[in-house]
Amino acid sequence: MDYQFIQMEQQERIAVLKLNRPKALNALNSEVLKELECAIYNLDTDENVDVIIITGEGKAFVAGADITEMNPLGAEEGRVFGNLGQRVFRKIEKMEKPVIAAVNGFALGGGCELAMCCDMRIASEKAKFGQPEVGLGIIPGFSGTQRLPRLVGTAKAKELIFTGDIIKAQEAEKIGLVNKVVAPEELMNEAMDLAKRIAKNAQKAVRYANMAINRGFETDMETGIEIEANLFGLCFATKDQKEGMTAFVEKRKAEFKGE
Repeated sequence: MDYQFIQMEQQERIAVLKLNRPKALNALNSEVLKELECAIYNLDTDENVDVIIITGEGKAFVAGADITEMNPLGAEEGRVFGNLGQRVFRKIEKMEKPVIAAVNGFALGGGCELAMCCDMRIASEKAKFGQPEVGLGIIPGFSGTQRLPRLVGTAKAKELIFTGDIIKAQEAEKIGLVNKVVAPEELMNEAMDLAKRIAKNAQKAVRYANMAINRGFETDMETGIEIEANLFGLCFATKDQKEGMTAFVEKRKAEFKGE
């Protein structure tokens, strides 16, 4: 598919998806969201991709949902637009392949929500985060009210959402919203280094671990432990498990093939 608002490139088994609507600060309208959904589906089913990095073109990661498109919407139309964003972000969140957000600039509203649905977040020192929707007379609509409390705690999430405050990358790291903050010129190198460290391991094990964490986090401890046990057992049906343990015993470097 030819994308109008997305750029795609691949380095070895790592795909970089870049939102490319810089004049609008990569704002998310329906067209961008639908392109993102299609791109995520293609990456999820691409056997040559193990890790995905999402970033933005220009000075913004994503400055938010497109206010021009939202402004005339009625209640039902607003719900449909919100559901579209929720659906796309949920697909990213449920991917077995790890997804890293490389937050290069503004990550506000829908941009913060996009970053939060990724597995990990690396931020530039110039990045800024926030859910300022109440200042526009709405609430976060792409699952921000659900993911932000899970990442930073209920009280801090309510503070950020109720005030609409925008915070710098360093504060975002302090409260656990991002994994690491780096100089702007080092952002993609840092994200790529993290992706490579993940990609060198047994990929079925990485994906099973991701599934265990995501599914377990949304249930009770007993159910989560059972999910882990089942996925742990499935690892022993893979060739990579045999290779990894044999290589350890033989004191050599494992050569994983994702099988």
